[in-house]
Amino acid sequence: MALIALAADKGSPGVTTAAVALAAVWPRRVLVAETDPAGGDLVYRSAAAHGGPLNPNTGMLSIAATARRGLVPDQLWDHTQPLSGGLEVLVGLGIAEQAAGLAGLWPTLGRAFAQLADSPHAPADVIADCGRISGDGPAVELFPHAALVLLVSRTEPEAIARVRDRAAALATKLHGGPRGAASLAQPLIGVLLIADPATSAKLVHQVNDMLMAAQTGARVVGTLADDPAGADQLAGRRRGRLDKSLLIRSARKVTVDLYQQYGAAWTNPVAQQPGTGR
Repeated sequence: MALIALAADKGSPGVTTAAVALAAVWPRRVLVAETDPAGGDLVYRSAAAHGGPLNPNTGMLSIAATARRGLVPDQLWDHTQPLSGGLEVLVGLGIAEQAAGLAGLWPTLGRAFAQLADSPHAPADVIADCGRISGDGPAVELFPHAALVLLVSRTEPEAIARVRDRAAALATKLHGGPRGAASLAQPLIGVLLIADPATSAKLVHQVNDMLMAAQTGARVVGTLADDPAGADQLAGRRRGRLDKSLLIRSARKVTVDLYQQYGAAWTNPVAQQPGTGR
């Protein structure tokens, strides 16, 4: 399976931008799922492949009725839409009040997301944008089905302290307690820093030391460049060579590193058949 869940503790570190950036350079077919219970952003910031707006009613909102009758992973494709660049997305809820329609369905969605990689028809990994989370938030119910939970954080001291505490809380919730840095408990918990490339290497060591001291079992898996211009290009708000942006170059390094470390566990014979990758 390969469900990668991205989330943040507080503030606006750029979870949606990080999810789309990683998906844009993901080495296999991938589906971006906007699972933030507070509502999605892509319908407001991205155009559909046909040049018009995305349909806010096709996505998490429409999948609720299907999931109540049981959800086969391939049914996810019935609720997705392609962005102008070809990326396939499951558009998020419009407003937080609509999350009531998904009550009790989050584990069902998590299983379907995780099992999509093993589909005999249209296998894909899923990158889930879970937005900001709390201990009892509904999106956290996806995490037990994930291969990797990535906590997205900026590098201000208060942000780093929060991500440390959130990683520790998740280790307790998902693994039953704090663990050492060498733990291979599933899901793996990682931190993705949004940082200035000039200082990122030093920060990674500092944050890893904090995570290890707190016995979270988490570690920094990579850094994305703090690149507002690249984020605007990714959202279609600015012209330019997106593939040359610091954001996409750093996202490509993160995905390469992830697959070097964990790819064997995420790869299966079905997903490697010719024509199934991007």
